[in-house]
Amino acid sequence: MTTFAPDSLALNRKLPLWYQVTQSLRASILGRRPDDPLRLPTEDALAGHYGVSVLTMRQALKELESEGLISRHRRRGTFIEPRARRGSPVRLLGSVDTIVAQQSGERTAVLEHGPTAVPADLAEYFPGLDEAMAYRRLRSEEASGEPTNWAENFVRPEVAERIDLADLTRWPMTKVLRDAVGVRISRITDTVEARLADPETARLLQVPLLSPILHYTGVTYDDSGRPVDVARIRYRGDRFSFTVTLDAH
Repeated sequence: MTTFAPDSLALNRKLPLWYQVTQSLRASILGRRPDDPLRLPTEDALAGHYGVSVLTMRQALKELESEGLISRHRRRGTFIEPRARRGSPVRLLGSVDTIVAQQSGERTAVLEHGPTAVPADLAEYFPGLDEAMAYRRLRSEEASGEPTNWAENFVRPEVAERIDLADLTRWPMTKVLRDAVGVRISRITDTVEARLADPETARLLQVPLLSPILHYTGVTYDDSGRPVDVARIRYRGDRFSFTVTLDAH
């Protein structure tokens, strides 16, 4: 029987291995195509794929099972739940794959894209550039169609020319930049703050004007330390919370 093929993962030895594997496999599951197989490879095969022990793989699968993303059946194997979707909490533990996973599994529509003047408040990230390529996207729940967040991305022109719009309807920008475009991401800095919905946000997210939202700004840097993408995402305040865990070691 054909099995689901998860994405690859470059492990970061500073973070728990089971956690990284969980995030990577979650992103693969939530970003899968409708016609992808639902059966996962065996524990041994997955452990070999990720380069971890079977015990580490088992812990990662247990976490995904507790979230309702997979089901495990003795003698039959492990299967993706067909209606699996991401829950509301957004938890960050210093991994790019975490960001990919949290932004996967939703229906995404590209509202518009094209060159635009670099916003004044983002000029520090694009020194010497007058224009960046802007992308505006709306994300909605797959099942209900209810809008959950909308995003603006400002990308360096030489990077944007390698972006396929079709990829942006399937994957988060972070994954597109890393896996499709080939940007070697060194870090992402995140800022989350509470704001009130402006008219555009209220319209797109179908919430009352001036209702609370979570406003996320993420700056993605390549391995030379240069910002390549600045994302501004507005999350519905009644659907999301952010938890940040800092490793003391």
